Amino acid sequence: MESKGVMLKATPEKRSFLQKLRSQSFYQAMVWPGILLIIIFNFIPLYGIVIAFKDYSVLDSIANAEWVGTQYFQEFFSDSMFWTVMSNTLGISFFKLLIGFPAAIGLAVLINEIVHVRLKKVVQTVSYLPHFLSWVILGGMFITWLSDTGLVNNLLLGVGVIDEPIRFLTDPEKYWAIAVISDIWKEVGWNTILYIAAMTGINPALYEAARMDGATKFQQITRITIPSIRHIIALTFVLSVGGLLGSNLDQALVLQNPVNYQSSEVINSFVYKMGIQQGDFSYATAVGLFVSVVSLILVVGSHLLTKKISDESVF
Repeated sequence: MESKGVMLKATPEKRSFLQKLRSQSFYQAMVWPGILLIIIFNFIPLYGIVIAFKDYSVLDSIANAEWVGTQYFQEFFSDSMFWTVMSNTLGISFFKLLIGFPAAIGLAVLINEIVHVRLKKVVQTVSYLPHFLSWVILGGMFITWLSDTGLVNNLLLGVGVIDEPIRFLTDPEKYWAIAVISDIWKEVGWNTILYIAAMTGINPALYEAARMDGATKFQQITRITIPSIRHIIALTFVLSVGGLLGSNLDQALVLQNPVNYQSSEVINSFVYKMGIQQGDFSYATAVGLFVSVVSLILVVGSHLLTKKISDESVF
């Protein structure tokens, strides 16, 4: 009888792959449409990468285009705009990471410490809202606020901080600061979602034990809250470093003007102009492929560095 019982329990595990699929048909029906979309819109278009190595024209097919090897990569590296777009992209992205990354963690901690539930929800909602506004709207707001007769200059003039209006958007030296501050203001609330979700999973008994031992609120945050979400911090850090070359195209196009062009031209806007406006698809694809390769190297490198420093493995 015992052997029969064992055989009956083992039978479902020996079902064929097709039988398992059939028994999970309801779940498969939800999964496969997403997989199909990924294949169509993410994997099949990868074939277009060969354009970077061909002299492609919209008047001809990709297959018939002439192979030119690394010609367009060499042209990009020798282009007079190469160092300009690289320095602007890395500089702006670095300061966004340097300031925005800890700012999101700090804001998440502050929101998590709010005891009143309704107030906590209001603060979260208000911090999320800018994320859902497009850069077309926010760009117009910033251009209006930072104009010679805008809100910022009027306030500074009113309190006597300055004697004449500051030309924020027509001064190339101020563009980086404007781009960094505006991007952080837009995204810092949204970036707290993962941290707040991770904090809700922390055992309250840890805080109670810490309070009984006389730990201050700051000690509870540094000894319990932050260490408990270190894996999420490591994950977001790796992803953020991987996006250093993926500067915000919408922001650059909205805030850019002929005067601050040398400080606002980033890789994404450069690729957009070369590919869409000038129709040089091979050149733009080569630049985009270069960015993807460097981003992959940054992701792997930051992962190895994070694992070595904090012993937290993301992959």
